[in-house]
Amino acid sequence: MSIVTSGEPRAAAEQHEHSSDRPVVQTAHRRPTATLGAAGDLLRALAAPVRIAIVLELRVANRCVHELVDALGVAQPLISQHLRVLKSAGVVYGERHGREVVYRLVDEHLSHIVVDAVAHVEEGDR
Repeated sequence: MSIVTSGEPRAAAEQHEHSSDRPVVQTAHRRPTATLGAAGDLLRALAAPVRIAIVLELRVANRCVHELVDALGVAQPLISQHLRVLKSAGVVYGERHGREVVYRLVDEHLSHIVVDAVAHVEEGDR
């Protein structure tokens, strides 16, 4: 392998030597750092068991806090705290209906992240 001394970057395929039987792999489309950071923030917001359970419940139907408390068996202040995290991450939206706030998923495809992660874990248990 030769060393580049001109300071100009070479094509990725020229920078590394690969065995002839290894296929050439295409690189992924580069995303802006801000996009990757926002995706990381979203994944961190989803990365708690109670928040995963909330998303799974909201896939079935819109729910108010007391319904989530009953369904998940988690204390109301903890449910409210997790809903705040999900709301600030843009995962859920709360709409006031009289004295209650009813929560729903902002975007259905966000729930697929959670469903796929749970399915992946369950498949590994078999």
